[in-house]
Amino acid sequence: MGRMAGKVALVSGGAEGIGAHVARAIVAEGGQVMLGDVQTEKAAALAAELGENAASVALDVRELAQWEAAVAATVAKFGKLTVLANIAGISEPGTVTDGTLDVWHRTIDINLHGPFYGMRAAIPAMEASGEPCAIVNIGSMIALRPAAFVAAYSASKTGLRGLTQSVALDLAARGVPIRVNMVHPGAIRTPMYERYKFSGADTPENIETGFAATHPMNRIGEPDEVARAVVFLASDEASFTTGCDFTVDGGGSIRS
Repeated sequence: MGRMAGKVALVSGGAEGIGAHVARAIVAEGGQVMLGDVQTEKAAALAAELGENAASVALDVRELAQWEAAVAATVAKFGKLTVLANIAGISEPGTVTDGTLDVWHRTIDINLHGPFYGMRAAIPAMEASGEPCAIVNIGSMIALRPAAFVAAYSASKTGLRGLTQSVALDLAARGVPIRVNMVHPGAIRTPMYERYKFSGADTPENIETGFAATHPMNRIGEPDEVARAVVFLASDEASFTTGCDFTVDGGGSIRS
């Protein structure tokens, strides 16, 4: 029996990057997963690859109605919902003075409003399952140590950290068996990271060296390393853990 046996998860941003690796890990550990993403063809292809324990649904995390439809589709397909993994997110450079308003609004909409809508839509279905449940939100080491060049991203992930802890406290105080935790990755080798590497004037090699240098372990992380943390927090092995910050950042959030 895998650690996700009997669990049914809805994963936002499941078509690629960390979300795709989380989906693979859930199925490998005996669970079932619904992949929610705006990249519908990619999500459907991955679900087909993963087999009968996976399916996909169109999900723009900025729309509460789409979240409600994704939750309903998950319950209709697999009979219940016990895990929500809020993985979808973006990061675009910009300070308060030189970043565009479009970047600000898009980042807050996806990174902060998205998980809020997801939890709002998912919690009633999770309560209805009658089983121990878990929500895992993806933060960033920048939620713990903000960076000057990504104002919107810093604000969104710091805000999500506060929201995660607020929901964890609320559910625990009401005796609702839903744990809510947060995983904070450092720089991880995903499509989002690759877009950073190739968007600057410097060479990709120098950019990678620069990113690695912000992590005391002096390397970039791999998405499987984040996925394993998400699966642990989603599993019953973390049954006495809620409101926690789980870092997967090579020491980046505690660097001197």
